[in-house]
Amino acid sequence: MSTLYLTILFPLIGFVLLAVGRDKLSENVAAIIGVGSVGLSALFALLAGLAFTSSGQPVFVQHLWTWFNVGGFAPGITLHLDGLSLLMMGMITGVGFLIHIFASWYMRGEDGYARFFSYFNLFVASMLVLVLGDNLALLFLGWEGVGLCSYLLIGFYYSNPANGWAAIKAFTVTRVGDVFLLIALFLLYQQFGTLNTQYIVENAASVMTQSSSLSIWTALMLFLGAAGKSAQIPLQTWLADAMAGPTPVSALIHAATMVTAGVYLTSRMHSVIEMAPAVMQFISITGAVTLLVAGFAALVQTDIKRILAYSTMSQLGYMFMAVGAEAYQAGLFHMLAHAFFKALLFLSSGAVILACHHEQNIFKMGG
Repeated sequence: MSTLYLTILFPLIGFVLLAVGRDKLSENVAAIIGVGSVGLSALFALLAGLAFTSSGQPVFVQHLWTWFNVGGFAPGITLHLDGLSLLMMGMITGVGFLIHIFASWYMRGEDGYARFFSYFNLFVASMLVLVLGDNLALLFLGWEGVGLCSYLLIGFYYSNPANGWAAIKAFTVTRVGDVFLLIALFLLYQQFGTLNTQYIVENAASVMTQSSSLSIWTALMLFLGAAGKSAQIPLQTWLADAMAGPTPVSALIHAATMVTAGVYLTSRMHSVIEMAPAVMQFISITGAVTLLVAGFAALVQTDIKRILAYSTMSQLGYMFMAVGAEAYQAGLFHMLAHAFFKALLFLSSGAVILACHHEQNIFKMGG
């Protein structure tokens, strides 16, 4: 388990090599670096997971160094492995590796092949920082990292102005959610004097007052932060437009990783949100409304990828409905199943789009 940090380090190294090499690298070299770094990350995630489950301990913490120290506030670059982060880590590296393999074939012959994989690697590294960070400051670093990478990947074909606008829209709408999350971090620090996730979760019941206005605002800000990333009403408008990116991007961002970050956050901070039962109810209602609206919107789409995007939005509504009803295991199981089936759906749609010579209208695809 002492090699846990390598799961993040390999994609980061891959990103640096690809970003520095850019157009100087051949497609084969770029593919080997891009796919290989995530493959190694998945391998070490597997080894860490096996070591963790066989050790029998509930939590493994690996402190690397102190990030900064300001007025007694000293968040560490510390990795925290428990059942929830193990589930997320396996999902990100496993599904991410398979999507990387598909992308190495799908993106052949495109301009900016190495640039694409540099963004892809940085995305995986940011997502791993998000789920493995032991404090909310580190989680926020990963949170912003995946927001940046989604902007770069959605706007990958930037020569078309519409794609640039789709990227800006995704960046702006998720940024609104990030502001709410930042407010939640301020409120949590004010109450607990630390941003250590484990400490906050264990002491929420003793520090916070049930249904007080402060508890309600803290829980609500956490959920609104999650809603921005996970495309819940009213912050759902960016997800369908994000289909402007290449199909492997849709598979990685909108199936396995970025959009599930909100579900991860609400599950991770469950004890804080449970201090405000009204917010729990609000989360379930928001999830229910989102899944209905997105489901009906999908009925009238003609673009094969937009149909899947609305489907993703709808499935995320189910997950939030479960989390709001305190059925965390059901919500997380659905999230894991969704990561695989939605990634497969997107990759299959990518194969169909290529076979139909980049045609995305389902009514032009035969019977």
